[in-house]
Amino acid sequence: MDKTQTIARLQLPNKKERHQLFGSVAPGPKSKPTEKSKMPDLQNIKKDFLFDLDVCGVSNIKYPISVKSILKPEVQTTIGTFRFSSTIEKTSKGTNMSRFMEQLNKYHEVGFTADFATMRLFTKELAERLEKPDAEIEVSFPWFYERRGPQSDLAGMNHANVTLRAVYDERKGYKFSGSLSVLITTLCPCSKEISEYSAHNQRGNVTINIDFDENFDDEFFDWKEALLEAAESNASARLHPVLKRPDEKVVTETAYENPRFVEDMVRLVAADLYEMDFVRKFEVICRNEESIHMHDAIASLTYDKALEEAGE
Repeated sequence: MDKTQTIARLQLPNKKERHQLFGSVAPGPKSKPTEKSKMPDLQNIKKDFLFDLDVCGVSNIKYPISVKSILKPEVQTTIGTFRFSSTIEKTSKGTNMSRFMEQLNKYHEVGFTADFATMRLFTKELAERLEKPDAEIEVSFPWFYERRGPQSDLAGMNHANVTLRAVYDERKGYKFSGSLSVLITTLCPCSKEISEYSAHNQRGNVTINIDFDENFDDEFFDWKEALLEAAESNASARLHPVLKRPDEKVVTETAYENPRFVEDMVRLVAADLYEMDFVRKFEVICRNEESIHMHDAIASLTYDKALEEAGE
């Protein structure tokens, strides 16, 4: 006796009928023009629209980009999250959003590199494409760098979050700013001081925001690495992707030898930034995810070298 059972297949309606089942309807009559030259352009209406706009553009755009680094990997492909904008005078209704994307794709086709040279050209060309006197671009991305165990020398990949911004104004020229955010280890000085043995530590997040000197050129100097070193070298210890037991011993002992409050962190990082000639203004923020508290600990400071030079 044949024990094989025949399973009946579902009898599905065709795809068109399935679409109709779920609400699709036949196209209706169309009377509006399909040629671009005959379509109304609401964004280019000229009237008094009451106020100028500081920012008008698009954001949260993800595209592949290339990043150069002094640390391995020296050339890497990562994902950039973009924001593009320009100002809009009150006599204009709005902007042409598609032109932002056309500009990005033009650069993507030849390879978008997140550096000053690219951002300089991009913003000027974007302003011309938009027929505006200014344009701004911001790109954020994870920047990867090799980190080796302090004892085993085993390699792995760490990353920091980086943002680069460029503003072009046909009257004022260019302005560049950037930021880097990286995780560190901090060990509590108070815990070390009052405990018979051991001390609690936590993961900290250091964020550095800077305005670049107007003459700075990143062709021969990696500002990302400089900011990374400012954050990590002042921490209780650096984070590592690969740690064997001999590495862990070094890291924990290093943290114990270098206790840091969040207040200590922002002041120490600020001192390093103050000594960097390419940094004009900076903000340092440290946030610790406390290991024995329900809350986080935070501290920040801002310093503007221009005010110092002006004697203020």
